[in-house]
Amino acid sequence: MTDSTVPVASAPPAAVEASRQPPPRRRWKIEHPVQTAIFLIVLLGASIAFLYPFLWTVSASLKPREDVFNNALIPRPFQPSNYRDVWDAVPMVRWLFNSFWIAIVAATTVTISSALTAFSFAYFRFPGRNLLFGCVLATMMLPYAATMIPTYLIWNHLHLTGTQYPLWATNLFGSAFYIFLLRQFFLGIPRELFEAARMDGDNYFSMFRRIALPLAKPALIVTFVFEFKASWTDLLKPLIYLNHDSQYTLPRGLYNLLGTLGPSNGGHGDYQIVIAGTVLATIPMIIIFFLGQRYFMEGIATQGRKG
Repeated sequence: MTDSTVPVASAPPAAVEASRQPPPRRRWKIEHPVQTAIFLIVLLGASIAFLYPFLWTVSASLKPREDVFNNALIPRPFQPSNYRDVWDAVPMVRWLFNSFWIAIVAATTVTISSALTAFSFAYFRFPGRNLLFGCVLATMMLPYAATMIPTYLIWNHLHLTGTQYPLWATNLFGSAFYIFLLRQFFLGIPRELFEAARMDGDNYFSMFRRIALPLAKPALIVTFVFEFKASWTDLLKPLIYLNHDSQYTLPRGLYNLLGTLGPSNGGHGDYQIVIAGTVLATIPMIIIFFLGQRYFMEGIATQGRKG
């Protein structure tokens, strides 16, 4: 008796290997040369418009005092000693340290607190959830000027004015903007992953730590970078709460340096020194962006894909 089973033909090794290869990258075909040329010209013009202020700042930081505002991008004569002068004129190391640790703590606390709140809004289903989330979003409509005095009175009642705590401690309660961004990302995670983890015995915090956080890494990095930049460049809060130069952040210190060297206070208008300090304050933000650029772009591209 012959065997009635029909043997299944296996795929040839070459076909299996080809299926494992990544799809070929599409090449950019120039179908409309005129439209492409116009697009490249507009893109080049926009790039120059965005880069010019930074290039002007770097150039001005390398010029002598009398040539700071002559709009020449190539400094002649070349004066790199401005950077040495700014280190000698003010405690730049102290201000950089203050700005760095405050920005790190502020970004870390707001990322963690906002992620916890956003996960709660995304995962749990309870009566009034949408109304409560709407109330959280409504706080974004309040300008900082409307809450500035009440917030100052609270810190003053706690005897914490004149300290650095008001610059970052409010981030322990999250931010409506970051809660919204992270909630949109958490909504894009399949709910079946959490249900399977619940069947395996995970509690809610374990699901947040083992599933939500690793999958939301791009969104968390975006939140961290945004808040780091906001804290690093903040001038208003240090102006309100800091009184001594040993507590100053970099923006607050540069503002004080500008007032000291300006002609209105008896100075000689040594703006090249202030601009050199501005360049030093900009470099860390450029480094932070390039370190997290891949996650930053991925987080921007994937947020808001599900309501």
